[in-house]
Amino acid sequence: MKQVSGFSKLSKVEKINYVVEEVLDGNLSTNELIKSYWHDDEEEQKIFDDFSENTLTNFYFPYGVVPNVLMNDELLCVPMVIEESSVVAAAAKAAKFWSKRGGFRTEVVSTNKIGQVHFIWHGETAILESFFEDVKEELIKEVKPLTKNMESRGGGLIDISLKNRTGDEPGYYQIWAEFNTCDAMGANFINSVLEAIGKKFSDLVENNFEGVNSEIQVVMAILSNYTPDCRVKAWVECDIDELEDPGHGMSGREFAEKFARAVRIAKIDVNRATTHNKGIFNGIDAVVLATGNDFRAVEACGHTWACRDGVYRGLTDVFLEGNKFRFQLELPLSLGTVGGLTSLHPLARISLDTLGRPSASKLMEIAATLGLAQNFGALRSLTTTGIQKGHMKMHLMNILNHLEASDEERGLVKEKFENEIISFQGVREFLAGIRNYQ
Repeated sequence: MKQVSGFSKLSKVEKINYVVEEVLDGNLSTNELIKSYWHDDEEEQKIFDDFSENTLTNFYFPYGVVPNVLMNDELLCVPMVIEESSVVAAAAKAAKFWSKRGGFRTEVVSTNKIGQVHFIWHGETAILESFFEDVKEELIKEVKPLTKNMESRGGGLIDISLKNRTGDEPGYYQIWAEFNTCDAMGANFINSVLEAIGKKFSDLVENNFEGVNSEIQVVMAILSNYTPDCRVKAWVECDIDELEDPGHGMSGREFAEKFARAVRIAKIDVNRATTHNKGIFNGIDAVVLATGNDFRAVEACGHTWACRDGVYRGLTDVFLEGNKFRFQLELPLSLGTVGGLTSLHPLARISLDTLGRPSASKLMEIAATLGLAQNFGALRSLTTTGIQKGHMKMHLMNILNHLEASDEERGLVKEKFENEIISFQGVREFLAGIRNYQ
């Protein structure tokens, strides 16, 4: 492979040619395969190309829906984008289960987001604190042209304050800013405001102090993806007796107590907590992706929240009081329904239409609901039949595709493994036997 200069300036076809000829096998069929995933409509394809840099083609993920999601007495059909077998099926099964027991309940705890101007100043803290209070209103006034439109929608810059972090790093301070970005995720808005505040504050310090006190270094101005004050809660509850399932061979009480113990284990063992929370984000991320939101920011925030007391813990809780069972998820979840990919991506627009054009707060509730549903489905399987039975039935389709099974062979394999343990080796050996016999 030879080094390339000015790769970003090459046409898309030239980029593909370079990758195929210099990085891959140089096979013409590989070149055509990459191009086969282009959108038929050139204008639509240009939208996808502009989402990122050095775009070659589109990468497809399955787009499905979970019907029968009863949330706050409203029936929803929720889109999910995910490639993992059984996730959508498990969420749909949990949604159906709880639709007969009152459905899911949700509450948005708060919607504030934060950003920080990080700076270094080596003067006396008391002098800086007094000066900041003197110029605070001037800083807020400085960004009014930037916050005007957001304020007209009911949001904007809520407050700013000075934080002393010199105990952690010599001369280190922060201007801490709180925002309400309404239905937008608001990253660009927040960052623009923070940069303006940082520049104005730096100018004010340099114009009002002399010597060492005038030397200020703004390190960076940036939002935080940790949003503990942009938080949502989702829960389900029913009588413990309603949890009984004859097929599981245990009473509702036995199931509830075993289920609660599984949740407690995720609170005390980091190894289990990691997988426990991964299952929750199976549901949340799939909704986040389907609506054009940033699943990486959502996950980073959720995992930070999971270790907010210094130990990484499972995100869900169970409460057993008398004959009542309550299963609950609470976590920070910053989402948007206007701007960015939510407006540009055609399937993201369809997702939001499918959900009835929700506000950002309602989308938070929907995503949390699917996270809770996914976790309930996983824990119900783990504490009863085991996770592999349902998972491998769904994974069977991937195995059959990998082994290039015909329609007739698929039917025979499904019949063979209806009540048997499914494994890649087992399916391959069975198919080999069929093919040799034929």
